[in-house]
Amino acid sequence: MRCIIKKRLLSISIAVILVLSLTGCAGGEIPAAFSPDMPGMNFNINSELHEVSFVTPFAENLCVNEANVENEKIPDDPEVEAAGLFDLSSKETLYVKNAFTPMHPASLTKVMTALVALKDADTTELLTASSNVKINEKGAQLAKINEGDTMSLDQALHILLMYSANDVAVMIAEGVSGSVEAFCQRMNEEARALGATHTYFVNPNGLTGESHLTCAYDLYLIFNEAIKYDLFNEIISMSSYSTVYHTAEGTEKEFSCGNTNGYLSGTYATPPGITVIGGKTGTTAAAGHCLILYSKDTLGNPYISVVLSADSSDSLYRDMSNLLEAVY
Repeated sequence: MRCIIKKRLLSISIAVILVLSLTGCAGGEIPAAFSPDMPGMNFNINSELHEVSFVTPFAENLCVNEANVENEKIPDDPEVEAAGLFDLSSKETLYVKNAFTPMHPASLTKVMTALVALKDADTTELLTASSNVKINEKGAQLAKINEGDTMSLDQALHILLMYSANDVAVMIAEGVSGSVEAFCQRMNEEARALGATHTYFVNPNGLTGESHLTCAYDLYLIFNEAIKYDLFNEIISMSSYSTVYHTAEGTEKEFSCGNTNGYLSGTYATPPGITVIGGKTGTTAAAGHCLILYSKDTLGNPYISVVLSADSSDSLYRDMSNLLEAVY
C-alpha cells in the first residue's frame, strides 16, 4: 500500500511540474520529485526520502500565450493573418493573433539561418560559394555572388540579415554544415530545442516551399534566442554596410547595401517613445510582407513584435506601428 501511495504522489508531482513548466508563470526553480532512486520507482519500499532536487521550468523566461490574446490598447485589430507583441521584461504576451497558425515565413527564415551559423561556426571562417548559389526564382533578392567567390562568415551574416540575400544564405548553409540538407536538419533540430513545434524548414533562405512553414509564436521563440548574440544585435541595428570580398580569380569585389528594415532606413517613422533596435524583413508571393522587430521603450524595456502576411509594405508598417503603440 505504501508503494502505491508513493507512486501516486510521484505522478501528481510530475504533473504539477509539467503544468508549471508550460505556463511559464512560475519564477525560479521547481522541486523535482523524479529520481531513479526515489522510493517507489523500482517498487522500493524504503521509507526514507532522498534529498529533493530542483529543475528550471522550460518556459520560465518565455512569454506564453493562447492562440489569441486581445489588447484594448490596439483599437485597430491588425488586418493581417498573424501578429504578436511580447514583453521580454514581464514575460507577458501583450497581444497575439493566430499565434500557432502555420504560415510561410519568407526571409524571416534567415533569423534561424543566422542563429545556427552563430552556434555552429566561427565568424572568421572562410566560406566559398558553390554552383548552388545560382538562384533563378523570379524576384529573389540576390547579392549576385558567383561560384568560387569567398568571404568570411562575418561578412556573409551582414549581407544575409541586412540585404536578405538568398544566394548568401545557401553559401552559409553549405559552408557551416557541408550541404543545404544538413544545415536544414540543424535548423529543425534547433527549432525543436526551442519549443518551436509548428516549424519546419526546407531551405535556409525562405524561398517558397510547400512544407517550409512556421508561425508567429515560433518566430518569437527563434528571434528571442537570436538576440542573445551580440553580433546578431549589432548587425540588425546597422543602417548600412560595405565590405570587400574576393572572386574565384582572387580579385577584390566591393559590396554595399542598406538595411531592408523600413524603420532603420527612414522610410517609415518609428512610433513615439519606441526605439527600434533592429529586425528582419521578408517578402514573397506566398508569405506576403513580413517583419519581426526587437524594440525598447523609454525605460529600456525590450519587446519583440511580429507581423505576418501583410498585403503591402505600407500596411505592414502601419500594423507594426499599431502594435508598438500598445506598449504605452
